[in-house]
Amino acid sequence: MEKLLLSPEEAAEVLGVARSTIYDLIRMRTLASLKIGRRRLVPAAACQELVDRMRLEADSA
Repeated sequence: MEKLLLSPEEAAEVLGVARSTIYDLIRMRTLASLKIGRRRLVPAAACQELVDRMRLEADSA
Protein backbone atom coordinates (compact mmCIF):
# COMPACT_ATOMS: atom_id res chain seq x y z
CA MET A 1 0.00 0.00 0.00
CA GLU A 2 1.24 3.45 -0.90
CA LYS A 3 1.84 5.93 1.93
CA LEU A 4 -0.89 8.52 2.41
CA LEU A 5 1.16 10.82 4.64
CA LEU A 6 4.76 11.85 4.12
CA SER A 7 7.27 13.34 6.49
CA PRO A 8 8.70 16.69 5.34
CA GLU A 9 11.88 14.85 4.39
CA GLU A 10 9.95 12.36 2.25
CA ALA A 11 7.90 15.15 0.64
CA ALA A 12 11.12 17.00 -0.18
CA GLU A 13 12.52 13.88 -1.82
CA VAL A 14 9.32 13.31 -3.84
CA LEU A 15 9.27 16.93 -5.05
CA GLY A 16 13.03 17.18 -5.53
CA VAL A 17 13.46 20.19 -3.26
CA ALA A 18 15.18 20.88 0.05
CA ARG A 19 13.50 20.12 3.35
CA SER A 20 13.59 23.83 4.22
CA THR A 21 11.60 24.55 1.05
CA ILE A 22 8.90 22.16 2.25
CA TYR A 23 8.69 24.00 5.58
CA ASP A 24 8.53 27.34 3.72
CA LEU A 25 5.69 26.04 1.51
CA ILE A 26 3.83 24.79 4.59
CA ARG A 27 4.35 28.11 6.40
CA MET A 28 3.04 30.05 3.37
CA ARG A 29 0.06 27.63 3.20
CA THR A 30 1.02 26.68 -0.34
CA LEU A 31 1.46 23.03 0.63
CA ALA A 32 -1.18 21.37 2.81
CA SER A 33 -0.05 19.62 5.96
CA LEU A 34 -1.44 18.30 9.19
CA LYS A 35 -0.13 17.74 12.65
CA ILE A 36 -0.46 14.40 14.39
CA GLY A 37 0.94 14.57 17.87
CA ARG A 38 4.25 16.39 17.52
CA ARG A 39 4.78 15.40 13.87
CA ARG A 40 4.06 17.58 10.85
CA LEU A 41 2.97 15.41 7.91
CA VAL A 42 2.18 16.18 4.28
CA PRO A 43 -0.58 14.29 2.48
CA ALA A 44 0.84 12.60 -0.61
CA ALA A 45 -2.07 14.05 -2.61
CA ALA A 46 -0.99 17.56 -1.56
CA CYS A 47 2.34 17.07 -3.34
CA GLN A 48 0.54 16.19 -6.57
CA GLU A 49 -1.87 19.11 -6.13
CA LEU A 50 1.05 21.50 -5.70
CA VAL A 51 2.68 20.27 -8.92
CA ASP A 52 -0.63 20.49 -10.81
CA ARG A 53 -1.27 24.02 -9.52
CA MET A 54 2.23 25.18 -10.43
CA ARG A 55 1.89 23.63 -13.88
CA LEU A 56 -1.39 25.50 -14.47
CA GLU A 57 0.18 28.78 -13.34
CA ALA A 58 3.13 28.26 -15.65
CA ASP A 59 0.85 27.47 -18.59
CA SER A 60 -1.30 30.56 -18.02
CA ALA A 61 1.68 32.91 -17.71
